[in-house]
Amino acid sequence: MHSRTNQKIECALYVVATPIGNLGDITLRALEVLDGADVIAAEDTRNTKHLLQHHGITDSKLLAVHQHNERGAAERISGLLQQGQSVALVTDAGTPAVSDPGALLVEAVRNAGFRVVPIPGASAAIAALSASGLASPHFLFYGFLPNKSGARRTALETLAQQDCTLVFYEAPHRILECTADLLAVFGGKREIVFARELTKLFESIHRCKLDEASAWLNSDANNQRGEFVLLVAGAPARQEALDVEAERVLTLLLAELPLKQAVQLAGQITGQPKNALYQKALTLKPA
Repeated sequence: MHSRTNQKIECALYVVATPIGNLGDITLRALEVLDGADVIAAEDTRNTKHLLQHHGITDSKLLAVHQHNERGAAERISGLLQQGQSVALVTDAGTPAVSDPGALLVEAVRNAGFRVVPIPGASAAIAALSASGLASPHFLFYGFLPNKSGARRTALETLAQQDCTLVFYEAPHRILECTADLLAVFGGKREIVFARELTKLFESIHRCKLDEASAWLNSDANNQRGEFVLLVAGAPARQEALDVEAERVLTLLLAELPLKQAVQLAGQITGQPKNALYQKALTLKPA
């Protein structure tokens, strides 16, 4: 339980990350902000009240801010900030404005000239990446794909050549058809990680090839339950193709020189990758 100071904080909009499941996954700084804010703007006040009560914060003023009233709430919150009050923004889980309400409110508050202070914390995408074992140094966070299969496949086709890990959020009732579309667009050999119910009682993290994914999902009804983070390995490196001129130069050099020397000289003349020249040389001049 949080040791309360109830110390008032400076006037600003505080964007506060809250737990994605386990109520213990909240920072001391987040608790201080929630305790000291004049108003807490929450996606679902009932959900947030449960979190606050768990940590012994019971006298906070809650204001509902969700996707259906965000623009109107922005005007009200700017008014509170104008009066010198402090406002903490939270969503049901994780970080506001990241595949969750909050971005419109933050933009409006910044445009009105007020301070916006991030209070970092839990993120389902980062938690899933850290436990996935996918070793790419880069990732692309996409969030939720379109609901309909046709639009979803179109979106996936724009990502098919990305060589970084792709990170998606998906709801349980769409997990089977989403996985089918991933297989159709990316092919069966790419690896996928299903990170399900992260930090909660029935958390599971499963890694397999895309052509094995459907069988795993259907092997146990529980595998289709809960909120998902999907991580898909990036596109494999494509073999570099030589241009026509580089191939012509390489062919001429191979007629007069040993393979290794011809490759080295062709690289210096054409600027083409040595590996690609070597692979091509093997086909033109077998050992």
